[in-house]
Amino acid sequence: MNGIGYTMVGTTDLSRALTFYDPIFTEMGLDQCWRDERSASWGKSDNETFPRFFVGYPYDGGEANVGNGTMTAFLCAAEIIDQLHGLALKNGGVCEGAPGRRPQYGDGFYGAYVRDPDGNKLAFVCYDAP
Repeated sequence: MNGIGYTMVGTTDLSRALTFYDPIFTEMGLDQCWRDERSASWGKSDNETFPRFFVGYPYDGGEANVGNGTMTAFLCAAEIIDQLHGLALKNGGVCEGAPGRRPQYGDGFYGAYVRDPDGNKLAFVCYDAP
């Protein structure tokens, strides 16, 4: 099988990152699949082929850097996007685009954009919102 195995973003404070990500991924129906003193991941604990999302300290011990133009987009049901955006803001995130239709990306495109407490950009998107 070919596809994305996992995505990882860096953090400067794993505890803060867990406070941010845990409620979001719980709402999305994802499990925490891994956690140690350096990183954590979420996905489907009963499906190792399901792509996982990691947050952790950089392997080389250097600073976690955020790339301009880098973003992870999570495909979600349209009805939970507003709630995910709200959870992100409640837990230390910053709004990068309020929930709403983005017709420039397609007729059914509905999304919201945030940055996590480390500045990593995330999107919650639906391509076929009613």
